[in-house]
Amino acid sequence: MLQTIKDWLWWERLWLPEKVSWADLQDKEDRTYAKASQLYAAVPCALCLLVVRYLFERYLATPLANALGIRDKVRLTAEENPTLEKYFYSQTRNPSQADVRSLCKKTGWPERRVEVWFRRRRNQDRPGLRKRFCEASWRCGFYLCAFLGGLLALYDKPWFYDLKEVWAEFPKQSMLPSQYWYYTLEMGFYLSLLLSLTFDVKRKDFKEQVIHHVATMTLLSFSWISNYIRIGTLVMAVHDSSDILLEGGKLFNYAKWEQTANVMFVIFTIVFMVTRLVIFPFWLIHCTWVYPLERFDPFFGYYFFNIMLMVLQILHVYWAFLITRMAYKFVFSKQLDGDVRSDEEEDDSDSQKNIKHKMNHINGAMNGARDRANGH
Repeated sequence: MLQTIKDWLWWERLWLPEKVSWADLQDKEDRTYAKASQLYAAVPCALCLLVVRYLFERYLATPLANALGIRDKVRLTAEENPTLEKYFYSQTRNPSQADVRSLCKKTGWPERRVEVWFRRRRNQDRPGLRKRFCEASWRCGFYLCAFLGGLLALYDKPWFYDLKEVWAEFPKQSMLPSQYWYYTLEMGFYLSLLLSLTFDVKRKDFKEQVIHHVATMTLLSFSWISNYIRIGTLVMAVHDSSDILLEGGKLFNYAKWEQTANVMFVIFTIVFMVTRLVIFPFWLIHCTWVYPLERFDPFFGYYFFNIMLMVLQILHVYWAFLITRMAYKFVFSKQLDGDVRSDEEEDDSDSQKNIKHKMNHINGAMNGARDRANGH
C-alpha cells in the first residue's frame, strides 16, 4: 500500500513533461540537479533562523527601540472576576450587547463596567508597541538581506533580462550553488514564520497570512522538485522588494517619524502595485503560462504551479485593496494611521467624557444646594 502511494506520488507525469524521466535528472560530471531530499534542509534552517531572530530582537532591535524612545502604552489591568474570565476564554472575547446584559445579571455589575472589563482584558493579550517594532525590525532585516542576495544571484543570469531564457533546456537545467542557498534561506524563513504565527503579532488578515505562507512553501517545494528554480528565484525577488518597504515603513511609524513613514508608505504603495499587480501577473505568470507551451505539452505540474501562482495573485489583489483603503485615508487625513491589518488597542479607560459628565453632575448639585442656601 505504502509503495503504491509512493509510486503514485513520484509518478513522472505529475512532476515532469513527457519524454522526461527522473533518470534524466541524475547528476553528471558537468551538471548538478535539485533533489527532493534537499528540501529537508529548510527545517534546521528555520530553527536556526528562530534562534537568530531571538538574538536579533533581544540584542539589536530592543536597544534600538530604547534609543528611539519607543515605549509600550500603559495599560489598565482588568479587575479580577472569575465569571467574566471564564466567559472570555470559553465563549468569546467580544460579547454582544445581549451577552453583556446577561453577564451583568451574573456579576451584578452595570453594563459599562462589563464593557470596560472586556476592553481591558482584550488589550492585555495584545502585543505592545516594542514587540511590534522588534518583529518588524527582524522582517525588514531579513527581507533586505534576501533581496540583495537574490539580486546578487540573478544580476548576471540571462533569464533575469529575458524571461524566455527561464525555459531554455528545461527541465535539464543545472542547479547553481547560489540558487540552493537562496531557496534554502527563503524556505527556512517562511517555515519559521509558520512556526511562530501563534507568538507573532496577530493581524486581521491572519488566515490570509497562513494561506500565503503555505502557498509560498508549496510553490517553492514544487518548483524545486520540478526544477522550476529559475522562475522561483524571480518570484522570490519580486516579493521581497516591496516587503522591505512595508516593514521599514512600520519601523518609522512606530518610532513616530511621521514624515519619513509617510514617504516610505508612498514608495511602498507604488512598488507594491507595480511588482504585485503588474510584474507578477503580466510578466511572471505570463512567463509560466505561455512560454512553456512553446517547448512541451502541458502536464499536471504545469497546471498546479500556475494555479498556486494565481492563489498568490488573489492575495495580492486583497492586500492591494487594503493598501488602497489606507492610501485613501492618508490622502484625505494627511496622516498614516498604521497597518490596517493590525489588531489595534481599544480605549480601555472610563472615558474622560463620562468622568467630566459625572463631575458636572456633582458640581451642578453642589451649586444648586449653594443657591438654595443663599435664597435663590
